[in-house]
Order: sequence, then structure tokens, then C-alpha cells
Amino acid sequence: MALQWMILTYVVAAEAAIAALLTLPSPKLLKDRLVSLISLLLQPALFIVPFAGFQLLDIYWKNEHRLMCAGESCTASERDRYEKSIYKAQRNVILCVSACLLYWCVYRICKYYKEIQSLEEVEKRYKNQ
Repeated sequence: MALQWMILTYVVAAEAAIAALLTLPSPKLLKDRLVSLISLLLQPALFIVPFAGFQLLDIYWKNEHRLMCAGESCTASERDRYEKSIYKAQRNVILCVSACLLYWCVYRICKYYKEIQSLEEVEKRYKNQ
């Protein structure tokens, strides 16, 4: 189970790095190549959305079927273990949501950049006429 969260963590880190790379100012030729490369990688990377969705469903199911530890019947160690599992679940939900959100951000940045390129080409054609 920990391997899934490690994979998701690395994917989120990679998406954040790509988003930062796309938003940094750079020469036009470099930006063109970078956007085209990332656009090619976006479709195979779409697997992260259903993967994160499945992980969210898993967290929800485990939360619904988790033994509650409240009251006098719980020992201190059981209560600590219960709270630790709640914190882990909250962290993992944030990880899943950020994976989907960052994927969407990278997709939109690439799409906006391509739209700007096409508008610049149209403007160039009108100037030449």
C-alpha cells in the first residue's frame, strides 16, 4: 500500500516541477519545444486521474469501515494509532486532490500557450497581407 502513495507523491512532485518550468520566463524557442514535449507526455500521464480517484475511494471506504476509538474503552496507544491513521488519511486525500489539480493546471497551461501561438500566427498572416 505504501508503494502506491510513494508513486503518487513522485507524480505530484513531477507535476509541480513541470508547472513551475512552464510558468518560468524562457526564450520562445525553448518554450515552444518544452510545451510540445509536455503536451506529448500529457496523454499517457492521464492515468494519474483515475489512479487518484481510486485511491480516494479506497480512503473513503476505509474511513467508513474504520473502528472508532472514543470513550473509556480505548487505551492511549489505541487512541494514538487511531489519530495517526486519521492524519495519514487526510494527508493522502490532499495528495490525491493535488495530483488531479496539478495535472489539470499543466494541461491548461499547455493549451493556453498553444492558443497564444495560433493567435500569433494569425496575427502574423494578417500583417503580411
